[in-house]
Amino acid sequence: MGHCTVIKMYNLCIISLSGLNGDEQLVAEIMGRCFSPSVITTQPWEGFNFVGHKIKITEATDSYGAVVWPSALVLCHFLETNVKSYAMADKSVIEIGAGTGLLSIVASILGARVISTDLPELLGNLQYNIRRNTKMKCLHEPQVKELLWGIDLEKNFPRSLCQFDYILAADVVYDHPYLEELLLTFEHLCTEKTMIIWAMRFRLKKDNQFVDSFKQLFDLEVISEFPSLSITLFKAKRRFLRSG
Repeated sequence: MGHCTVIKMYNLCIISLSGLNGDEQLVAEIMGRCFSPSVITTQPWEGFNFVGHKIKITEATDSYGAVVWPSALVLCHFLETNVKSYAMADKSVIEIGAGTGLLSIVASILGARVISTDLPELLGNLQYNIRRNTKMKCLHEPQVKELLWGIDLEKNFPRSLCQFDYILAADVVYDHPYLEELLLTFEHLCTEKTMIIWAMRFRLKKDNQFVDSFKQLFDLEVISEFPSLSITLFKAKRRFLRSG
């Protein structure tokens, strides 16, 4: 069963149980951006409709990082529908935990200068998806780079050269042992001008603990909430001590 099929079945359950109250109508619209191939193909893929393009994504069900999760769809929809308030055009953007690359692809099509990052074992599929969906469609060719959270950050992403306007993150907080390293990575990549846009699905008690730790270093604001998906969309900026 394709991942899009699972999303659609989940979405139908929401609709039937709620009658499209609360956030469910918007959730239905967001999840409706997903489509599957009409015929069986030699290379399985899932499709997504964003920014006027049909984006084809190759996934792998044996890896958390190679599947498109609902948080990514929420964030893609947000960027597409808020281009005036959160303009991507000609902005310097890095996505951490990019996975299949859908969010990086959408940001690139919207005109951003994107660096898409993840673990080394995911870069092949990430690069394939990004090239497949951005060639001849973007003003700036997106880059794909390895990023191990908390490791060699200054060496690989020197603060003097990496001045990002936006950090994008979708579903980077889950049951993994690298939450402290993730926090260090957010901290390192931020300058005074950098805004983090982050979609998070709350699953476990320690997810709230991470948010508490995050708020010690960053000013965090809720943009919107999707209770039916247990997803919250945040924006954040790093707090800096001002001299004088």
